[in-house]
Amino acid sequence: MLRIKCPYCGSARDEDEFTFGGPYDRVRPLAPQELSDEQWADFLFTRDNIRGNLLERWRHTFGCRQWFGIERDTVSHEIRRIFTFAEMPRQMSAVNQVDGGLHEAA
Repeated sequence: MLRIKCPYCGSARDEDEFTFGGPYDRVRPLAPQELSDEQWADFLFTRDNIRGNLLERWRHTFGCRQWFGIERDTVSHEIRRIFTFAEMPRQMSAVNQVDGGLHEAA
C-alpha cells in the first residue's frame, strides 16, 4: 500500500483515500464522437506499461478533492516526488497538439 502525502492539505494517507487518474500527460481527444470504435477502445483501454519512473495524476478523493501529480517508480513503487499542476504544467507534444485534446483533470 502506498502512503501519499497530499500537497494541498499536507496529510499523509493510505492510497485508498486517493484515486489514480492515469498518466500525467494523457490527453483526451477533442471529438471522441468522431473516433471509430477501435480508436475509442484504444484510448480507453490501451496503456504503456512503463518500467521505471512514471509521472501520474492522482486525486485526494476522500480528503481535499484536489488533483496533483506524482513521480513514482513502477518497479519499487517508491514515490520520488509529489507536485501540484501549477508547479509542473503539463505540456502537449507536437503530436498531441496536432491531434488536439483536453486533459481529463485540471
